[in-house]
Amino acid sequence: MGGRIQSVTTTFAIILVLLGTACDAQLSSTFYDTTCPNALSTIRTTIRTAVSKERRMAASLVRLHFHDCFVQGCDASILLDDSPPTIVSEKGALPNNNSVRGFEVIDQAKAAVEKVCPGVVSCADIVAVAARDASFAVGGPSWVVKLGRRDSTTASITLANSDLPLASDDLNTLISRFSNKGFSAKEMVTLSGAHTIGQARCVTFRNRIYGNTSDIDAGFTSTRQRGCPSLINNDNNKKLSPLDLVTPNSFDNNYFKNLIQKKGLLQSDQVLFSGGSTDSFVSEYSKNPTTFKSDFAAAMIKMGDISPLTGSAGIIRKICSAIN
Repeated sequence: MGGRIQSVTTTFAIILVLLGTACDAQLSSTFYDTTCPNALSTIRTTIRTAVSKERRMAASLVRLHFHDCFVQGCDASILLDDSPPTIVSEKGALPNNNSVRGFEVIDQAKAAVEKVCPGVVSCADIVAVAARDASFAVGGPSWVVKLGRRDSTTASITLANSDLPLASDDLNTLISRFSNKGFSAKEMVTLSGAHTIGQARCVTFRNRIYGNTSDIDAGFTSTRQRGCPSLINNDNNKKLSPLDLVTPNSFDNNYFKNLIQKKGLLQSDQVLFSGGSTDSFVSEYSKNPTTFKSDFAAAMIKMGDISPLTGSAGIIRKICSAIN
């Protein structure tokens, strides 16, 4: 009888351990090795094709991951479309509206993966992998992506409006926004280095190039004004300008060199080198491209760890823009 009780107790203990493990599921780079071994190569093919067609897409996919993770964590909530009355899409938030893009590329990657192993790979993981593959496709660093995220069934336009950085943010605001997500001031500068690729809309930097230009190089201002008319209308607002005029399609450390020369396109760029606490980080990265790329990879891995949904906490969406 005592042996039976001991056996039952042992079995119960094992169940508790297993339940505890399930509740405390961790992301792993090998998460799909058995269930979908071709997942990563399938996603990579889609991303390479998209970036080869449009180099700007690399920046868009890196930014998409960032704007996803800073709102509710890395849960693909940014991909959800409006679905009244339960879901108000984050796409309409001020930092995202007419700005965040690359949704169709994620949809293409999701469709390709669904053909290989339906119902297995989350949209959140696809967004994370796409950012890594996009970076590498334009000469940026690669990194090991931890996997196993689940997709959310909710979105939050309120958090998108409150938590995401704005082009007009000052240094203290930026440091605070990133600190709230667990990042140091240096890591904030590191992640801002993603602006070495990509483009910005005229509406996001017009005030900077037509206002007080004391902290902007005069030649740089003149060049940017030609591409961004002072007249405010929808057509002019949408005009695009490279964040880095020198090497806009290559992931390098030229962004930091630009800041030292007072050639930061956005206010939120230039404040990183403006006599403040982050000047030394900008100087370091301007001189050491290898250090920048290594730190960027580490920061992106850390970003991918922001509040992921795992186990039964989320779902695997069939399509990324809607709940099953």
